[in-house]
Amino acid sequence: MSVKELRELERLEWRVLGALRPVDGVTGMPLRSGAATVTLEADGARIVRNRSGLYVIHEWPVLAAHGASFAEPPDAPAVGSESLEVVIRDLSGRYLPRRVTLALPRDPDPEADAAQSLFVPVDVPLYPSPTADLGTNWCALRVSVSRTVGGNPGGDALGGALLRVVSAGAVLARGLTDWRGEGLVPVAGVPVTTWSEDADAVIVSTIAATVEVVFDPALGTRTPQSDVAAGRKPARLPLADPDDLEQRRATLPRAQRNVSLAARGALHLNLGLDLP
Repeated sequence: MSVKELRELERLEWRVLGALRPVDGVTGMPLRSGAATVTLEADGARIVRNRSGLYVIHEWPVLAAHGASFAEPPDAPAVGSESLEVVIRDLSGRYLPRRVTLALPRDPDPEADAAQSLFVPVDVPLYPSPTADLGTNWCALRVSVSRTVGGNPGGDALGGALLRVVSAGAVLARGLTDWRGEGLVPVAGVPVTTWSEDADAVIVSTIAATVEVVFDPALGTRTPQSDVAAGRKPARLPLADPDDLEQRRATLPRAQRNVSLAARGALHLNLGLDLP
């Protein structure tokens, strides 16, 4: 019996280093097709969007050896020992641009924790711009952040500041400020009525919360109010990493304000930061 030779005409091998999934920072839902024109950039990395809406990292020079290994990835570098900085922009303007740092290589163990697993995409929240649409029953917080002058807000507008809305120890919502120091933080899920802790009231229509601003003077932008009024953008637009700001918030300039949140409500706040 003769054995026919097999000739390889084409080979398709898919090697990936990880995947990012942009999600709406208010609802946590993946961005719908056509809802935003999102681009991802990383120095030297090749990132491709697949049909599922995931942005797949196929190549990165730092992990060049991984591209040549299919059955088993190299032992070095160690899992999570390298950092890839990715810049995410929404060309439609609905979401503000941001940075995210991804720890690579991802863990190839199928039973690894989801936070480090190669087989689980990393969700990256995108936060709305001040002109974004609002959902039904959302509470809209519009915050202006500036440097304190004479004990009051009104100095340079602070771009790239992190905004957090906290109630009962839980973070309800997050947002960022643009180059004008303006930020929109929609809070979803505020009940129309809820049980009160006051013995004289059975139900209430608002919940108590705290709005906090966190700013890194070394990375954020400062724009004179005269330039803001004239619409003159700074040469460098803010490009914050919200996760990094949150991790370092205890060491950065902060300010906060107590508020009451109501469904379908709207609040306008001016927050000032004491900066050198």
